Amino acid sequence: MHEHAFQLADWPTCVAQFGALACLLEATAPKPGNVHRGADFEDVTYLDFATSGLVIEPALAATAAGAPIGACVRDAVAATREAVGTNTNLGTVLLLVPIAAVPQGTSLPAGINAVLGRLGAEDAKAVYEAIRLAHPGGIGKVDEADVAGPPPEDLLHAMRLAADRDLVARQYTNGFAEVFDSVVPALAEGVQADWPLSDTIVYAHVQLMSRHPDSLIARKCGEAVAARAARHAAQVLDAGRPGVAAYHEAVSDFDFWLRADGHRRNPGTTADLVTAGLFAALRDAIISLPIRFYA
Repeated sequence: MHEHAFQLADWPTCVAQFGALACLLEATAPKPGNVHRGADFEDVTYLDFATSGLVIEPALAATAAGAPIGACVRDAVAATREAVGTNTNLGTVLLLVPIAAVPQGTSLPAGINAVLGRLGAEDAKAVYEAIRLAHPGGIGKVDEADVAGPPPEDLLHAMRLAADRDLVARQYTNGFAEVFDSVVPALAEGVQADWPLSDTIVYAHVQLMSRHPDSLIARKCGEAVAARAARHAAQVLDAGRPGVAAYHEAVSDFDFWLRADGHRRNPGTTADLVTAGLFAALRDAIISLPIRFYA
Protein backbone atom coordinates (compact mmCIF):
# COMPACT_ATOMS: atom_id res chain seq x y z
CA MET A 1 0.00 0.00 0.00
CA HIS A 2 1.34 3.41 -0.95
CA GLU A 3 1.49 6.48 1.24
CA HIS A 4 -1.48 8.78 0.88
CA ALA A 5 -2.12 12.45 1.49
CA PHE A 6 -4.78 11.99 4.18
CA GLN A 7 -3.09 13.06 7.41
CA LEU A 8 -5.73 12.26 10.00
CA ALA A 9 -5.63 11.30 13.66
CA ASP A 10 -7.14 7.84 13.36
CA TRP A 11 -7.91 5.19 10.78
CA PRO A 12 -11.72 5.15 11.18
CA THR A 13 -11.88 8.89 10.47
CA CYS A 14 -9.63 8.40 7.47
CA VAL A 15 -11.82 5.59 6.14
CA ALA A 16 -14.95 7.72 6.56
CA GLN A 17 -13.39 10.51 4.54
CA PHE A 18 -12.26 8.10 1.81
CA GLY A 19 -15.87 6.97 1.55
CA ALA A 20 -17.38 10.44 1.47
CA LEU A 21 -14.86 11.65 -1.10
CA ALA A 22 -15.43 8.55 -3.27
CA CYS A 23 -19.17 9.26 -3.27
CA LEU A 24 -18.63 12.91 -4.14
CA LEU A 25 -16.17 12.17 -6.94
CA GLU A 26 -18.44 9.55 -8.47
CA ALA A 27 -21.51 11.80 -8.30
CA THR A 28 -19.66 14.77 -9.81
CA ALA A 29 -18.19 13.00 -12.84
CA PRO A 30 -20.51 13.26 -15.89
CA LYS A 31 -21.06 9.53 -16.32
CA PRO A 32 -23.47 8.62 -19.12
CA GLY A 33 -27.00 8.02 -17.90
CA ASN A 34 -26.42 9.03 -14.28
CA VAL A 35 -27.15 12.07 -12.15
CA HIS A 36 -24.17 14.43 -11.98
CA ARG A 37 -23.43 18.08 -11.41
CA GLY A 38 -25.00 19.07 -14.73
CA ALA A 39 -27.87 16.56 -14.86
CA ASP A 40 -30.54 15.90 -12.24
CA PHE A 41 -33.48 13.49 -12.48
CA GLU A 42 -36.95 14.75 -11.71
CA ASP A 43 -37.04 12.85 -8.40
CA VAL A 44 -33.40 12.94 -7.27
CA THR A 45 -30.64 15.52 -7.64
CA TYR A 46 -26.89 15.87 -7.57
CA LEU A 47 -27.17 17.49 -4.14
CA ASP A 48 -29.03 14.42 -2.88
CA PHE A 49 -26.10 12.22 -3.88
CA ALA A 50 -23.50 14.61 -2.46
CA THR A 51 -25.42 14.82 0.82
CA SER A 52 -25.75 11.04 0.95
CA GLY A 53 -21.99 10.65 0.75
CA LEU A 54 -21.52 12.91 3.76
CA VAL A 55 -24.15 11.40 6.03
CA ILE A 56 -22.79 7.85 5.76
CA GLU A 57 -19.43 8.90 7.22
CA PRO A 58 -20.32 7.88 10.81
CA ALA A 59 -21.35 4.40 9.70
CA LEU A 60 -18.13 3.94 7.72
CA ALA A 61 -16.05 5.12 10.68
CA ALA A 62 -17.92 2.71 12.94
CA THR A 63 -17.31 -0.28 10.68
CA ALA A 64 -13.62 0.62 10.40
CA ALA A 65 -13.52 0.63 14.21
CA GLY A 66 -14.99 -2.87 14.37
CA ALA A 67 -18.77 -2.35 14.59
CA PRO A 68 -20.95 -5.07 12.99
CA ILE A 69 -21.30 -4.88 9.20
CA GLY A 70 -25.06 -5.29 9.10
CA ALA A 71 -25.75 -2.62 11.72
CA CYS A 72 -23.49 -0.17 9.90
CA VAL A 73 -25.28 -0.84 6.60
CA ARG A 74 -28.62 -0.23 8.31
CA ASP A 75 -27.36 2.94 10.01
CA ALA A 76 -25.98 4.34 6.76
CA VAL A 77 -29.23 3.70 4.89
CA ALA A 78 -31.27 5.19 7.74
CA ALA A 79 -29.08 8.32 7.79
CA THR A 80 -29.48 8.66 4.03
CA ARG A 81 -33.24 8.22 4.20
CA GLU A 82 -33.48 10.88 6.88
CA ALA A 83 -31.25 13.31 4.97
CA VAL A 84 -32.64 13.02 1.42
CA GLY A 85 -35.88 11.06 1.74
CA THR A 86 -35.12 8.55 -1.00
CA ASN A 87 -32.80 5.71 -1.98
CA THR A 88 -29.63 7.17 -3.44
CA ASN A 89 -27.02 4.74 -2.23
CA LEU A 90 -28.16 1.29 -1.05
CA GLY A 91 -25.82 -0.49 -3.45
CA THR A 92 -22.97 1.85 -2.61
CA VAL A 93 -23.45 1.30 1.12
CA LEU A 94 -23.60 -2.49 0.68
CA LEU A 95 -20.20 -2.28 -1.02
CA LEU A 96 -18.45 0.41 1.00
CA VAL A 97 -19.24 -0.91 4.47
CA PRO A 98 -17.53 -4.31 4.07
CA ILE A 99 -14.43 -2.93 2.36
CA ALA A 100 -14.23 -0.18 4.99
CA ALA A 101 -13.93 -2.97 7.58
CA VAL A 102 -10.69 -4.32 6.09
CA PRO A 103 -7.98 -3.38 8.61
CA GLN A 104 -5.34 -0.78 7.93
CA GLY A 105 -2.24 -2.36 6.43
CA THR A 106 -4.18 -5.27 4.89
CA SER A 107 -4.80 -5.24 1.15
CA LEU A 108 -8.45 -5.12 0.18
CA PRO A 109 -8.39 -8.26 -2.01
CA ALA A 110 -6.64 -10.17 0.78
CA GLY A 111 -8.86 -8.84 3.57
CA ILE A 112 -12.37 -8.74 2.16
CA ASN A 113 -13.13 -12.47 2.38
CA ALA A 114 -12.23 -12.52 6.08
CA VAL A 115 -14.67 -9.65 6.64
CA LEU A 116 -17.43 -11.40 4.70
CA GLY A 117 -16.71 -14.67 6.49
CA ARG A 118 -17.62 -13.06 9.81
CA LEU A 119 -21.16 -12.16 8.69
CA GLY A 120 -23.80 -13.78 10.86
CA ALA A 121 -27.55 -13.91 11.39
CA GLU A 122 -27.68 -10.48 13.04
CA ASP A 123 -25.91 -8.97 10.03
CA ALA A 124 -28.45 -10.60 7.71
CA LYS A 125 -31.32 -9.23 9.78
CA ALA A 126 -29.90 -5.70 9.75
CA VAL A 127 -29.12 -5.78 6.02
CA TYR A 128 -32.66 -6.93 5.22
CA GLU A 129 -33.98 -4.07 7.37
CA ALA A 130 -31.77 -1.68 5.39
CA ILE A 131 -33.03 -2.99 2.05
CA ARG A 132 -36.64 -2.61 3.14
CA LEU A 133 -35.94 0.90 4.40
CA ALA A 134 -34.25 1.90 1.14
CA HIS A 135 -37.07 0.37 -0.93
CA PRO A 136 -35.00 0.03 -4.12
CA GLY A 137 -36.77 0.16 -7.46
CA GLY A 138 -37.37 -2.88 -9.64
CA ILE A 139 -36.32 -5.41 -7.03
CA GLY A 140 -39.18 -7.85 -7.72
CA LYS A 141 -39.85 -11.09 -5.83
CA VAL A 142 -38.00 -14.39 -5.61
CA ASP A 143 -38.87 -17.78 -4.15
CA GLU A 144 -36.04 -17.99 -1.62
CA ALA A 145 -34.56 -15.28 0.66
CA ASP A 146 -36.94 -12.62 -0.67
CA VAL A 147 -36.39 -9.28 1.09
CA ALA A 148 -40.12 -9.09 1.90
CA GLY A 149 -39.84 -12.29 3.94
CA PRO A 150 -37.87 -13.24 7.04
CA PRO A 151 -34.12 -12.66 6.80
CA PRO A 152 -31.93 -15.71 6.21
CA GLU A 153 -29.50 -17.01 8.79
CA ASP A 154 -26.72 -16.77 6.19
CA LEU A 155 -26.45 -13.46 4.33
CA LEU A 156 -23.84 -14.84 1.94
CA HIS A 157 -26.27 -17.57 0.90
CA ALA A 158 -28.85 -14.91 0.03
CA MET A 159 -26.24 -13.00 -1.91
CA ARG A 160 -25.29 -16.13 -3.84
CA LEU A 161 -28.93 -16.61 -4.80
CA ALA A 162 -29.02 -13.05 -6.17
CA ALA A 163 -25.55 -13.01 -7.72
CA ASP A 164 -26.69 -13.89 -11.25
CA ARG A 165 -29.07 -10.93 -11.38
CA ASP A 166 -27.39 -8.31 -9.20
CA LEU A 167 -23.80 -7.08 -9.52
CA VAL A 168 -23.69 -5.79 -5.95
CA ALA A 169 -24.76 -9.16 -4.54
CA ARG A 170 -22.17 -10.84 -6.79
CA GLN A 171 -19.37 -8.96 -5.06
CA TYR A 172 -20.19 -10.76 -1.82
CA THR A 173 -19.68 -14.09 -3.58
CA ASN A 174 -16.49 -13.44 -5.56
CA GLY A 175 -14.34 -11.30 -3.28
CA PHE A 176 -15.41 -8.04 -4.94
CA ALA A 177 -13.77 -9.18 -8.17
CA GLU A 178 -15.42 -6.62 -10.46
CA VAL A 179 -14.41 -3.80 -8.11
CA PHE A 180 -10.80 -4.86 -7.60
CA ASP A 181 -10.10 -6.47 -10.98
CA SER A 182 -12.06 -4.17 -13.33
CA VAL A 183 -12.80 -0.78 -11.78
CA VAL A 184 -9.57 -0.19 -9.88
CA PRO A 185 -7.30 -1.10 -12.84
CA ALA A 186 -9.34 1.21 -15.11
CA LEU A 187 -8.92 4.05 -12.62
CA ALA A 188 -5.20 3.30 -12.36
CA GLU A 189 -4.91 3.36 -16.15
CA GLY A 190 -6.36 6.86 -16.22
CA VAL A 191 -4.08 8.07 -13.44
CA GLN A 192 -1.03 6.66 -15.21
CA ALA A 193 -2.14 8.31 -18.47
CA ASP A 194 -2.55 11.62 -16.63
CA TRP A 195 -6.17 12.00 -17.65
CA PRO A 196 -8.27 14.39 -15.55
CA LEU A 197 -9.99 12.36 -12.85
CA SER A 198 -13.42 13.21 -14.27
CA ASP A 199 -12.46 11.56 -17.56
CA THR A 200 -10.88 8.64 -15.70
CA ILE A 201 -14.10 7.97 -13.76
CA VAL A 202 -16.24 8.13 -16.90
CA TYR A 203 -13.84 5.76 -18.66
CA ALA A 204 -13.94 3.27 -15.76
CA HIS A 205 -17.74 3.48 -15.72
CA VAL A 206 -18.08 2.82 -19.46
CA GLN A 207 -15.53 0.02 -19.38
CA LEU A 208 -17.35 -1.74 -16.55
CA MET A 209 -20.69 -1.38 -18.37
CA SER A 210 -19.19 -2.90 -21.50
CA ARG A 211 -18.06 -6.00 -19.59
CA HIS A 212 -20.95 -6.45 -17.18
CA PRO A 213 -24.48 -5.39 -18.20
CA ASP A 214 -25.90 -3.08 -15.55
CA SER A 215 -28.23 -5.00 -13.24
CA LEU A 216 -30.39 -1.98 -12.37
CA ILE A 217 -31.13 -1.51 -16.08
CA ALA A 218 -31.87 -5.23 -16.31
CA ARG A 219 -34.31 -5.07 -13.38
CA LYS A 220 -36.13 -2.04 -14.76
CA CYS A 221 -36.00 -2.66 -18.51
CA GLY A 222 -35.10 -6.30 -18.99
CA GLU A 223 -31.91 -8.18 -19.78
CA ALA A 224 -32.10 -7.40 -23.51
CA VAL A 225 -31.94 -3.66 -22.86
CA ALA A 226 -29.09 -4.12 -20.39
CA ALA A 227 -27.19 -6.17 -22.98
CA ARG A 228 -27.82 -3.47 -25.59
CA ALA A 229 -26.45 -0.86 -23.18
CA ALA A 230 -23.34 -2.99 -22.70
CA ARG A 231 -22.83 -3.22 -26.46
CA HIS A 232 -23.24 0.55 -26.74
CA ALA A 233 -20.61 1.01 -24.02
CA ALA A 234 -18.23 -1.22 -25.96
CA GLN A 235 -18.76 0.95 -29.03
CA VAL A 236 -17.74 3.98 -26.99
CA LEU A 237 -14.45 2.28 -26.11
CA ASP A 238 -13.95 1.29 -29.75
CA ALA A 239 -14.07 5.01 -30.61
CA GLY A 240 -10.93 5.76 -28.60
CA ARG A 241 -9.87 6.96 -25.18
CA PRO A 242 -10.18 10.24 -23.25
CA GLY A 243 -8.64 13.08 -25.22
CA VAL A 244 -9.83 11.66 -28.55
CA ALA A 245 -12.70 13.63 -30.08
CA ALA A 246 -14.48 10.56 -31.42
CA TYR A 247 -14.49 9.01 -27.94
CA HIS A 248 -16.08 12.08 -26.35
CA GLU A 249 -18.68 12.23 -29.12
CA ALA A 250 -19.47 8.55 -28.51
CA VAL A 251 -19.83 9.17 -24.75
CA SER A 252 -22.27 11.99 -25.52
CA ASP A 253 -24.30 9.77 -27.86
CA PHE A 254 -24.35 7.02 -25.25
CA ASP A 255 -25.54 9.45 -22.61
CA PHE A 256 -28.35 10.62 -24.92
CA TRP A 257 -29.49 7.04 -25.56
CA LEU A 258 -29.47 6.14 -21.87
CA ARG A 259 -31.59 9.19 -21.03
CA ALA A 260 -34.06 8.69 -23.89
CA ASP A 261 -36.42 6.62 -21.71
CA GLY A 262 -36.65 8.90 -18.69
CA HIS A 263 -34.18 7.43 -16.27
CA ARG A 264 -35.25 3.79 -16.57
CA ARG A 265 -31.91 3.06 -18.28
CA ASN A 266 -29.97 4.64 -15.42
CA PRO A 267 -26.85 2.49 -14.90
CA GLY A 268 -27.02 2.82 -11.13
CA THR A 269 -25.39 -0.48 -10.25
CA THR A 270 -22.36 0.41 -12.36
CA ALA A 271 -22.14 3.68 -10.43
CA ASP A 272 -22.18 1.75 -7.13
CA LEU A 273 -19.22 -0.40 -8.20
CA VAL A 274 -17.33 2.64 -9.50
CA THR A 275 -17.77 4.33 -6.11
CA ALA A 276 -16.37 1.27 -4.37
CA GLY A 277 -13.43 1.31 -6.79
CA LEU A 278 -12.81 4.97 -6.04
CA PHE A 279 -12.76 4.18 -2.32
CA ALA A 280 -10.19 1.46 -2.94
CA ALA A 281 -8.08 3.75 -5.13
CA LEU A 282 -8.14 6.53 -2.52
CA ARG A 283 -7.37 4.11 0.33
CA ASP A 284 -4.35 2.70 -1.48
CA ALA A 285 -3.18 6.06 -2.89
CA ILE A 286 -3.71 5.08 -6.51
CA ILE A 287 -5.60 8.36 -6.53
CA SER A 288 -3.88 10.93 -4.33
CA LEU A 289 -4.47 14.51 -3.32
CA PRO A 290 -4.53 17.14 -4.67
CA ILE A 291 -6.86 15.95 -7.43
CA ARG A 292 -6.92 17.40 -10.95
CA PHE A 293 -10.54 16.70 -11.68
CA TYR A 294 -11.11 18.68 -14.88
CA ALA A 295 -8.96 19.20 -17.97
